[in-house]
Amino acid sequence: MSERLRPRDLAFLATESPRTPMHNATLEIFDPGESGFDYARLVDLIADRIAFVPRYRQRLQSIPGRLATPVWVDDPNFELSYHVRRSALPRPGDHDQLRELVARIASRPLDRSRPLWETYFVEGLAQGRIAILTKSHQILVDGRETVDIGQVLLDTEPDRPRLGPDEWHPQGRPDSLSLALGAITDSLENPVTILNTARANSASLIRTANATRQRFGDVAGALAGRRPVASSPINRRLSQQRRFLSIDTKLDDYKRIRRVHGGTINDVILATITGGLRGWLMTRTESMAGLKTLKAIVPMSVIDDELEPTSLGTQIAAHLVHLPISEASPVVRLHQVSYSFRVHKETGRGVGAERLAGIAGFAPTTFHALGSRVAADELRRGFHLSITNVPGPQFPLYAGGARMVETYPVHPLFPDHALSIGVTSYDGHVFYGVTADRDALPDVDTLGQCILESLDELKESASESRQRAPRGRKKGEPASPARGRGKKK
Repeated sequence: MSERLRPRDLAFLATESPRTPMHNATLEIFDPGESGFDYARLVDLIADRIAFVPRYRQRLQSIPGRLATPVWVDDPNFELSYHVRRSALPRPGDHDQLRELVARIASRPLDRSRPLWETYFVEGLAQGRIAILTKSHQILVDGRETVDIGQVLLDTEPDRPRLGPDEWHPQGRPDSLSLALGAITDSLENPVTILNTARANSASLIRTANATRQRFGDVAGALAGRRPVASSPINRRLSQQRRFLSIDTKLDDYKRIRRVHGGTINDVILATITGGLRGWLMTRTESMAGLKTLKAIVPMSVIDDELEPTSLGTQIAAHLVHLPISEASPVVRLHQVSYSFRVHKETGRGVGAERLAGIAGFAPTTFHALGSRVAADELRRGFHLSITNVPGPQFPLYAGGARMVETYPVHPLFPDHALSIGVTSYDGHVFYGVTADRDALPDVDTLGQCILESLDELKESASESRQRAPRGRKKGEPASPARGRGKKK
């Protein structure tokens, strides 16, 4: 019997709309070197590894009369060439052109009549580099049955032997009668199936009613000259188009700031984002009066002895952080962010960056996908934006012999959440991927510059703290939180 869609995944489907496509994406830039890595090699690589993610050859099949929730079935018309696509920038393509392409691809929902993923091979980048953009629906990657396909494509060595394509043949598609009988049988044997079906049908009706009401509300608001009410400048009704911003920074800068001011690399990254948001909001015409913090949902790795340790999807919990955007001092912002994570650390369930990155087979792409799932479950908590920071390996990874030099997460946007930030540390760098609504936040490029300026502020404070070591502490010794404020005299 085919596996039935889980209730949690049904909720993701109910949330999805043309304005809020629920897929995660990852942009990776490679230096082919002498590997000869090209589109044909990528297709061969995916054919070689796709057996590790069988869900990537399945699609959803609805049940006649909605007697039960949809099931996963093999796609009898599966074509790898449909899912692995070729694109190019006008040579020599720059990052701005690449980001625009990523934004357009990320804006398009996936076709539900096919397996819910796509991969793009992008040629024409400067210095002979190529990019791979992979997007997968949130219901596809759960950390238990399926991981992100990007996790199985990357190797620690450039010359990993091929496994060879598997002899896969799709199972026969069940007919309508078999699907209906299976739904009735499941309902009789498991009453939870009836409840899940009722919830799915109710969610569909509610979504249709909300869409109709929203359309009437938009018309009425336009006639009256009203704008949508939002709780912050980054909470707006979304359009169907996106913007994407990528930022490349050095990991050593964050390590130096941590050594001087204490805390963790994660604290420094969150403080950097906080300072960037503060600077960006101050450039906008909207008043910040009364807006002292922004609430961010930050998925964190945890250890839970009661849960299956091999299931990455059960080892992530949501942590709500109040980002102090009203605080002028970069060091005070850092200490406030660090303090907000103290409870998480003191529980003993937190997983350190080194331990997480050292998990066998771990890849940031899967963690980012799971982080988005966790954030989606926390919408009821009323946060302003989601931030997922994933510590990746500090050594090179390869795909088909080509070395990955940059990696940027491309997170989905939730309803009325016009901004989402993903961060990945990899091979001595910290890469930011910022997803924004194209109409709501047309100045998101300014946010990128403000994030860099925020990092410069923290770097300067760390440098000054070392140069002006107080009495009783040697120059270069880490400052205590009380001393390490870096204020100018």
